[in-house]
Amino acid sequence: MLEMPIFRGKGYHFGRLMSNFFKNSSIYLFATILSSIIPFLLMPVMTRYLTQEEYGQVAMFQTVIAALSAVVGLSVHGAANRKFFDSDLSEITLRKFNGSCLQILLLSTLVITIVIIELKEELGKALGTPVDWILLALIISFSSFIAQIRLGQWQIRKKAKYFGLFQVSQSMLNMLCSLFFVVVFLTGGEGRVNAQVVVAIVFSFLSLYLLYKDKLVIFFQWNPVLIKEALSFGVPLVPHVVGGFLLLSLDRFVVNKELGLVNVGIYMVAVQLSSILKVIFQSINKAYSPWLFEKLKNNNFQEKQKIVKMTYLYFVVMFIVALMAFLLGPFFVVLIAGEKYREAGSIIGLLCLGNIFNGMYLMVTNYIFYSKKTAKLSIVTILSGGVNVALLFLLVKPYGLVGAAVAFAISGFVMFLFTWFLSMYCYRMPWFFGVNESGKDKV
Repeated sequence: MLEMPIFRGKGYHFGRLMSNFFKNSSIYLFATILSSIIPFLLMPVMTRYLTQEEYGQVAMFQTVIAALSAVVGLSVHGAANRKFFDSDLSEITLRKFNGSCLQILLLSTLVITIVIIELKEELGKALGTPVDWILLALIISFSSFIAQIRLGQWQIRKKAKYFGLFQVSQSMLNMLCSLFFVVVFLTGGEGRVNAQVVVAIVFSFLSLYLLYKDKLVIFFQWNPVLIKEALSFGVPLVPHVVGGFLLLSLDRFVVNKELGLVNVGIYMVAVQLSSILKVIFQSINKAYSPWLFEKLKNNNFQEKQKIVKMTYLYFVVMFIVALMAFLLGPFFVVLIAGEKYREAGSIIGLLCLGNIFNGMYLMVTNYIFYSKKTAKLSIVTILSGGVNVALLFLLVKPYGLVGAAVAFAISGFVMFLFTWFLSMYCYRMPWFFGVNESGKDKV
């Protein structure tokens, strides 16, 4: 019996790529949600074993980590991911490049350590945290950078299973250590901090071992050309990361200054509950960005049109999710965190809306990274961060926590809108359906 030939055109290959994308995306989503559920499960324990002030202190510690992560390593871990897609790249060059990124991490951390030691008393008073916690936050930032290098090398090779296993294992150990220190030994906020430090160090050593085992890094070779290339990608992103910090984390400093640590604790309960949306969006983007880079490399106009339509559909789904957050969020706040955090329910919807805009931002910023025009992205982020700073100081004092949440939502929208306009400038996509393949309007 004769078999009919199978004709596999562009539609088939696009469908197969989409299938691979959704497969990897589901793995990232499952692993990221599972690893995020673990600290989420910790919340009812922490809100009951820690006072609101201690919870606020731990929240400020997390904010210090975010601030230090903006400068530790100078954002060159992203350069290691982008380098993989260079067409003329050899394995030995990639190994040396990854090693150069780690060298930059070490040198930048030494400089920051000196600055912290010189200013630690002043920083401790300004942040409302014990002085030693600042150095512990630096250790976590340093260790997390190494883990990001390892995770990134799996991500760009589409090895989602290894990525997920590493991520879930890290969160699981974090939970066990936190329960051990806080519940068993009753060490309060300090126990939660020590648990994070222990886990970060363990997984940084594991990351280094796996990088060497898989022959992905050569550390003991100084290559000024590769270091310069990594810095040319990463340094322009530092203002971008700083701007992101102003958008996502500065609100805790303002709330602490204007309303006190107790209100920081209440605010952070709402932030952590709403951040589950951010986790979902980031996990989707982990699968989406390597897939998108491959499609952009092919430069097929019909495929670009399909990508744009998929993006618009994604935006519609996001707004439906935002509406559900306003309706159901307050109920889940009390259910999970307890009655004493009921006030957090009044801001959960606004914070979810802000995270929705951040998720939309992720869908358009990849075009800027692909074009390597990261310096322009930093300008947008700093401008958006400046909007957030102005709104925070304008709204928090008269409106309290609601003012902080409104500032977060508005600045998230501004960030998304500016980034979308910039992506149109950096890389041509058929965002307007009246545009033809040449990029000109149809007549």
